[in-house]
Order: sequence, then C-alpha cells, then structure tokens
Amino acid sequence: MSAENTGSRDDKSKSGDDVTSTGDPVVLHVVGRDDELPAVPAPKRSGAQRTSKVGKSTKESLNRRAQENGAELYFKRELSWLDFNSRVLAEAAATSNPLLERVKFLAIFSNNLDEFFMIHVPGMLEREGSELALPTRERSITTLDNIHSRLTPMLALQYRCFQEVLPQLAAYGIQLLRHSDLNSAQKEELRKYFEAEVFPVLTPLAVDPGHPFPYISNLSLNLAVVVRDPRTSKDRFARVKVPARAVLPRLVRVGSGWQFILLEELIAAHIGSLFAGMEIRGCYPFRITRDADLELQEESADDLLEMIEEELSKRRFGGIVRVELARSMPAEIRDKLMEELEAHAAQIYSVDGPFNMSDLFTIANIDIPELRDPPFTPGVPKALRDSADAFAAIRKGDILLHHPYQAFSCVSDLLSRAAVDPQVLTIKHTLYRTSGDSPILKALTTAADNGKQVACVVELKARFDEANNISWARQLEKSGVHVVYGLLGLKTHCKVTLIVRREGDKLRRYVHIGTGNYNPRTAAVYTDIGVLTCDTAFGADATDLFNFLTGYAHQEQYRKFLVAPVTARKRLMAMVERETNLHSEANPGRIVAKMNALVDPQLIKMLYAASQKGVRVDLIIRGMCCLRPGVPGLSDNIRVISIVGRFLEHSRIFYFRNGGDEREEIYFGSADWMPRNLDRRVEVIVPVESPEIRRTLLKDVLQLLLEDNCQAWDLKSDGEYIRRSPSPGEKPFNSQLALMQRYGA
Repeated sequence: MSAENTGSRDDKSKSGDDVTSTGDPVVLHVVGRDDELPAVPAPKRSGAQRTSKVGKSTKESLNRRAQENGAELYFKRELSWLDFNSRVLAEAAATSNPLLERVKFLAIFSNNLDEFFMIHVPGMLEREGSELALPTRERSITTLDNIHSRLTPMLALQYRCFQEVLPQLAAYGIQLLRHSDLNSAQKEELRKYFEAEVFPVLTPLAVDPGHPFPYISNLSLNLAVVVRDPRTSKDRFARVKVPARAVLPRLVRVGSGWQFILLEELIAAHIGSLFAGMEIRGCYPFRITRDADLELQEESADDLLEMIEEELSKRRFGGIVRVELARSMPAEIRDKLMEELEAHAAQIYSVDGPFNMSDLFTIANIDIPELRDPPFTPGVPKALRDSADAFAAIRKGDILLHHPYQAFSCVSDLLSRAAVDPQVLTIKHTLYRTSGDSPILKALTTAADNGKQVACVVELKARFDEANNISWARQLEKSGVHVVYGLLGLKTHCKVTLIVRREGDKLRRYVHIGTGNYNPRTAAVYTDIGVLTCDTAFGADATDLFNFLTGYAHQEQYRKFLVAPVTARKRLMAMVERETNLHSEANPGRIVAKMNALVDPQLIKMLYAASQKGVRVDLIIRGMCCLRPGVPGLSDNIRVISIVGRFLEHSRIFYFRNGGDEREEIYFGSADWMPRNLDRRVEVIVPVESPEIRRTLLKDVLQLLLEDNCQAWDLKSDGEYIRRSPSPGEKPFNSQLALMQRYGA
C-alpha cells in the first residue's frame, strides 16, 4: 500500500479549497472497539432544518448546531491528512502483520511525511496568511507548533516500531548494522568499497569567512562535520552531502547476504579521509525539506512542456519547511545550523534513528515469503474468461473490473489486441501516471506503428511524475502518437480510453472508464474499479470529451458523463439535494459515498442538511475528511469510516437510494469531493447502467466495506479515529480478504 499523493498541495486555499476550524481533531488513538455499529444503522433523529439548499439561512443553522455542541463545522484538512498517516503507521505497529509488511508500512509512513511537508505544510501556511520567511509571525509559529506537537508522538512510535522489528529481522538474517558491529574482514571489505566507489564522489564544503554556508537541496541527507586544526586548536565546521540514491545505494550490502549498513554510517566511519591532517571532533547527520510545489503561470506559457521542465529545476530551491537533526547533535552545532538555515524551533525534528525510512523499501522488498502477505493471484471476469474475443464479450454487456482483485491485464490486453486488430481505426487515451514497463505505452506505440490514429492526453502536471510524463510523452511522439500535454489551467485526471472499430458497414466505439491510473504496478496494490462498455451514449460522450481535450471544443453538456469542471459539481449537488427532498419516514433517504478525500465545503454542508432532514449517510473516506460526523442535530445521521489495509483504497463510488427499488443510482469515477477535483481538473464520473453491476457495487463492495471490523476506523465527532475490532463472540471480517477470496484466481 502507498499513499498516492493523497490530497497534495494543488488543493491549497488560494485556489479556494480551504475548510478551516479553530477546533482541531484530537490525536488518533489505537484502541479496541467495543460498541460495534451495524452495517446499516437506523436513523437516529431528524433535525429541525427542513431545507437542503445551502443558502444563508441553512449555513447559519449549521453553524448554530455545531456551536451548540462545542464543535466547528469542519476539521482542518492537513491535520486530517496526518491522522490518515497515523493509521498507516498503526499498520506498521500491528504485530498481526507479517514482518516485512510492517517494514513496508514504516517506509510508506516516512514517504508520506516527506510529501506532507513539501506540499501540505506550505499550503497550510499560505492559506493562513503566513510567510515561512518570517517565522516570528504568530500564526505561522502556532501552525508549525501544532504540527510539531501532533507529529512528535507519531515519530516516537515510528522509531519504537523500527527498534522492535530489528531483532526480529535479524532472526532471518536481515540486519541493518552499525560500523562498530562489523568484524575486521567486513570493515576491510567496506573500506575498499568506500575508497573505490564512495570517496571519489564526495565533496567536503568548509564553512568560514571565505566559504559561505552551502545551499542545502530538498530532501538531501548531509553530515555536519566538526574538525579541529591541530596548528591553531580551533574548531571548524564543514558539510558533506551524502550521495543520493541515483548515485549510490543508501543501504550498502555487507557481504553476500541480507546485511546492510547505511551509506552515511559508512561515510562517517571514514570521514577522516576527507579532512587530511585534521582531528575529527564530531559528525552528525541532518536533512531538510523544502516547499516543492510548482508555481505554474500557465496562461503566459508559450510551451507548457518547456515551462514545466524549467519549474522542475526550481523544485530544489523552495523555502525550508522542516529540518531533521540527529538527537545526538550538540547544542552549539544545532544552533549554528538553525542560524544558517534561518529555521525556527518549530521546524526542527530530532531524529533518534535512521533518517528517511522510505529507503527501507530495500528491505521490505526482500523475497522471504513467510515474512510477507500471502501471494495473491487476481482473477479475470467470467465474461472475458469465456470469450477469446474481448470485443465480442463487451458487446454482450458491460463488464465490471475490480482491481487488484481482478487483473489489470484485462485493460492492457484489450489495448494490445486493439493495437494489432486491422478493424480498429482509432485509439484515444488519457495518461496521468504510469510505469516505464507499462504495456499500455507499448500498445499505443504499436498501434501508431500499425498506421492507426492514436491520440494520448499526457498530463504533464501530475505531481512528482512530471519528469516521467515528459519522458513518456516524447517517446510516444517519436512513435507517431498524437500527444496533447493537458489543458492550460486544468489537470486532466480522468481515466478514459476510447477504441473505434469498424464492424461491417458501421463503426462501433468501445470505452474503458476507471477510477485508477493506467499503471500496472499501482493496479496491483490500489483498489480501483472500471467498466468496459460499448454503450452508444458512453461512446459519444467519450468522443466529445477527447475533442474537448485535444481541440477547442466548448462542450457544455454530455449524455451520460458527469464531467468536471463542467457538469460534475452541479449534478452531484443536485443528487444530494434530491435525496434530502425525497426523504420521509416511510421512504427514507440514503447516501453511501466512497472516496479518497472529502474536503469540499459546499458538499459537506449539503450532507449536513441531509442528515438534519434524517437521511442516513455512510462515508468511506480513506484519507482527509473535513466533515465532522455524529454531532447531535447537525450530523448525527452521518457515519465516517476509513479502511487501511493490504491495499490502498482508491476507488470512488457514489450511491443514492433515490426513492428505492429500481430508481436507485450508483456512479463511479476519478473525482474526489474536493474543490480541486470538481473545479480545477478534468474528471469523469459515470452512472452504472447495468442492474447487475449496480447490485455488485452496492452489496459486494460498499456493504462489505461498511461491515469490516478488522481494518476499518470510525471517525468520531471530536476527530478521534477508533479502530474497530470484533466484539466478544463476533466473527472477524476483513473486507479486503473477503474480496480476495471472492475474485481471486
């Protein structure tokens, strides 16, 4: 599992995403759950508010209800994001997880924190009118202090977990050694490696009146070295940058087994060779994190690709947001670094162990089956298993794909077949994130080589994948694919493929629409859904969508698609309002929504209004949730759960009862309920037309998730997340395990 840029900073408040609260949620606690909620709770009460329109009177009513209960309308989004990462850390702490899976979660937690500081913290400070360059500003310091106090116990737990797993790993021959632990033969082996591979790439940088303090790049690991000149008996300060992973491996193998030493530990052991004739007084690692958001002025760009390449080169030079220092660093060295970096105490994090635990993926990926989750082989939908011709199978009816429980190859194989099918004329595809070994890229280039019309919308602004996407775009162009670099002012985040095929005397359009990226690697660990269809309206809408993305079309209406930023917000709000207005005791309303994040204030207020009317609302929110559930008279009919497990919950599914029976509706798509998704991205949400697929998504996906009593966390009205556990005598139910058993090969 990983956190796929969960709520990154392209949702900062200058773009209108702010939902703030003076009452912050409390720190997450991992405790047992002894009051198991039923999967479909009975309505608790109906509020006095009788309108679902979020006008002035409704807003005043909602605020009044919240204030009466000592609550604010919203949780702070960034602190909610930290709570999500705390739930990730809880998986590392869970002794029920296999040992290497616990190491994996430690690495994910660390990787997530880097993104939090690079993206979320600068956005949070900016929204609150603070300037990081002016750390004395009261609001800035308060915000940084709040983050610091929130993170301190999490970091302590992270290193306790690390120390706990080390001896258990050693029992299997996996060791992270200190230089002092090595025997003489191992030390000699590493000395030779240091002299041959490491020493030549190191550059000691003195700091004195003739040598200004060097620039420290984002996420770089460094050594603060204190040396004494024996001729003057004066101490000198120097900085040595530890080579990045692209230059040398961070975990240096000792011998031929699974023993490693950290690269900075090896450098520190031989640091004297860099300062000949000097006495080494101390050597202490430190690391800084900078604001890494790209500030794109797209409207003034002559060439979007060139502009993004230029901005990527600036990413290393953003303002400092975090400084990690070794706890053993003496106060005078710490003070000097803080002075040189112009860092405030609230930005300083003392580290009592290895820096940047995301590098533990090297250990987490060791192939020892008994230390990992049991292997899982995804299945293939029966409709595709029973037919050698995927196009013929799709013509018989829409096909639901549920990854990773069903193989992503169902999608890539269809494109590969289309690439060589003489009846296929055109392939159009959106690309947000993918991998270098993606069969999707190969299929697109093969199709172009075979003379087919191939168009690919490559989103260059996909955060932290900008450089990769530039590379893919250029490769595709060289193969003859028509490449469009997204739209100015909008990110193209939708997941749509259109295949146009000649069948007899007419053309038929086949469409794949999904919730996840066309990335075979993440498709193996992210839960996503997609549908293969040749529905006429879907095909026409997909054609109109690509004309909008690649040309100058102003498409304001679609037949079935809900497209952001054109129609999606309006339609989603209308469906919430409809559910509110249709509700009665005899025919109760019900909304179930699964997504990665719920931040949008307009939709949150409409959900509050629905709850006040008596509509039961179940929200399955993996990450950030700014809605405050369970407040009497405001949101007591709303329940929020988060599921964190083996797979990253990534699909977006929305259910509206709409009066019940045959009228109920289910939608799925690429958009979370965030202003960035609904107002500043091209997203596609579609209705599920097949009654069978509707039943599957409701009963075999949403309902299963709501019944989970192993991986689910309940969000309380005070912001605390409480992990569920089976009640006495209750059978444990793990929704992801149930889906693996149901769909696996």
